[in-house]
Amino acid sequence: MTLLAEMAALALRHAPECGRTSPAPGLLLMRADGTTGPVGGLYGPSLCVVLQGAKRTSLGSRSFRYDAGKYLVASVDLPVTGRIIEASPRQPYLAMALSIDAASLSALLLENEADTAAPPAPGLAICTLEAELAEPLLRLLRLLDRPRDIPALLPLLSREILYRLLQGPQRGMLRQLALAGSPTARIARAIGWIREHYDAPLRIEALARLAHMSPSTFHRHFRAVTALTPLQFQKQLRLQEARRRLLAGEAEIASVGFALGYESPSQFSREYRRLFGEPPGRDGAALRAALGPAGTTADPAALAAVQQG
Repeated sequence: MTLLAEMAALALRHAPECGRTSPAPGLLLMRADGTTGPVGGLYGPSLCVVLQGAKRTSLGSRSFRYDAGKYLVASVDLPVTGRIIEASPRQPYLAMALSIDAASLSALLLENEADTAAPPAPGLAICTLEAELAEPLLRLLRLLDRPRDIPALLPLLSREILYRLLQGPQRGMLRQLALAGSPTARIARAIGWIREHYDAPLRIEALARLAHMSPSTFHRHFRAVTALTPLQFQKQLRLQEARRRLLAGEAEIASVGFALGYESPSQFSREYRRLFGEPPGRDGAALRAALGPAGTTADPAALAAVQQG
């Protein structure tokens, strides 16, 4: 059995029927028995590996396809839209995601030289899974068969996985995340503010001061890392929150738009449709219908799986 085949078998055994679960701290397993429409989600710093099936993730105008044997690395919080494009009950989509801790990366960098002058790297990238990284990931999944070993061995395996990532093709991106004074780390502080205040007016000058940059430098670096302008980033967060509220039936469409900072229902509807492909009323109704009266259908769980991984 190949490394990838064994990883998929372990994920299939420990993942839920559909959806996602966290069998060990910092680890998520995802499974979906069918394809999905576009689903918005926020990717934090993480490593996401597709073990079976395929997915397409979009960030701004950029689109990434990754299938079995590929992995995605995100170095900062990013609002993305994803859809599972290959999955069936006989061959479900399977993936694993491992959160990346900047402090742990920094500790590893103390043992290696780092280029502090490197420019900010894009915050999202797709790579081919090599054996050097697949082996510790497989050993991590094997721990799920021995849960009593997880507290002792998970920290060691997580450190080894981070080390392999720092030696891989995305080492520049991750080193920028780990260095407190790097442009990427400073942009991450501004991203954190936008996340916490997504419904507030956006003031580029204030965000630039938070990142210790001039407004023009901040705007350039922000787009280099996120592939979005600060305003586009905020809009994505607002629309993802709007979709969550509409699915939960918390309020009427116009009230949701106004609560999230939109000046008119038409503006809200237009931007919502641009991101999710349907106007908010129709999209919310379709999502609620997919849940069914008892919330037992597979599709909503698959939608949860597509958000990260």
